[in-house]
Amino acid sequence: MSTAASVFDPFAPGFTEDPYPHYARLRAAGPALEHPLGFWLVSRHADVAALQRSAHSVDEQHLRHLPAWKSGSAEVRKESRVMGGLSMLDQDPPDHTRLRRLVSKAFTPRSIEALQPRVEELVAQALARIAAAGTADVVAELAFPLPFTIISEMLGIPVGDHTRLRELTEIVVLVFEPFASPETQARIRAANQELFAMVRELIRWKRDNPGDDLLTALIEAEHDGDMLSEDELISQVMFLYIAGHETTVTHLASGILSLLRNPEQADRLRTETELAVNAVDELMRFDTPVHLMRRITVAPLAIGDVEIPAGSWVIGALAAANRDPDFWGADADELRLDRPTAHRNVALGAGIHHCLGAALVRMEARIVFPRFVARFPDATVDELTWNGRINLRGLSTLTVTV
Repeated sequence: MSTAASVFDPFAPGFTEDPYPHYARLRAAGPALEHPLGFWLVSRHADVAALQRSAHSVDEQHLRHLPAWKSGSAEVRKESRVMGGLSMLDQDPPDHTRLRRLVSKAFTPRSIEALQPRVEELVAQALARIAAAGTADVVAELAFPLPFTIISEMLGIPVGDHTRLRELTEIVVLVFEPFASPETQARIRAANQELFAMVRELIRWKRDNPGDDLLTALIEAEHDGDMLSEDELISQVMFLYIAGHETTVTHLASGILSLLRNPEQADRLRTETELAVNAVDELMRFDTPVHLMRRITVAPLAIGDVEIPAGSWVIGALAAANRDPDFWGADADELRLDRPTAHRNVALGAGIHHCLGAALVRMEARIVFPRFVARFPDATVDELTWNGRINLRGLSTLTVTV
């Protein structure tokens, strides 16, 4: 049987710049591949989509086979994990159900819709800055500040806290990268502890200074007498803050790059405004913001003719599934903003772990992409740099001349 290591090397030269040929080899090698470092990879659309909707766990306490990059921990304990292992990202039902129900009360479609004028204002300001400069970094001027400002304002985080929060967030998100070195793991743990303490103090301040914001709503969230504990509240705030901007930054920057590299599709978006909604899904499919997801099997899992043992760490390659020609057709590697099945991409998860902020990222992107191409029909890419990550792969800079 082929192993993941023999066909898939995320450290190979050129992987960050274009991982999709690597994903094609991974899909072709088999439905499920075992890596010698102690985990499994699933990469075909049907299998990844099924894994997302399955009842398999996200809680590391179910692990019987510890991946090698986690071997520095003798035990898998919640208190040693990012966000204390208490965020929705790490919880199974019934705890996940309870947490999501409480958080969802403060994260409604109506509240997202109410943000649209503010998003439009921030986008207009960013595009004006880019136009005035003539040459600008789209990440620094638009893709980062837009979602970062929106989630910060949603949560009611004072402006003075942003710089250090941002620095710590950029370290904590490295926990989602496979193969983290012991040194990186130590940095993550230290940043997590500091961020946890900062959010605890922020919550104490917010209790004395409530406002019309998401953090106040989370503090007050209750259902049938059930409320978030202090540590649960801190963990959900950390999760919402990180998830609320990190992946959206990647989607906005990568989406703009994809449009600039496919000018005929940018022309269509410019002239066929009805494509805006579908374009968000197709751009998310074409260059997926989060490349990998994980589940821990609670029972043996059959993928094709392969059986994955219970207690195994399974990685679903979202970006590979989103380019699977068996599902998307022979043009899976092409950007088609009118693709009728684009909404079936697996980028935002499915089942109980479907992205809570899906409506927010879609709304932000639906405003950014059409307005960018309409404002800058002759924009060209001058220079770009990738962030070097495997999972949260994205652009660190994208310099364009407009």
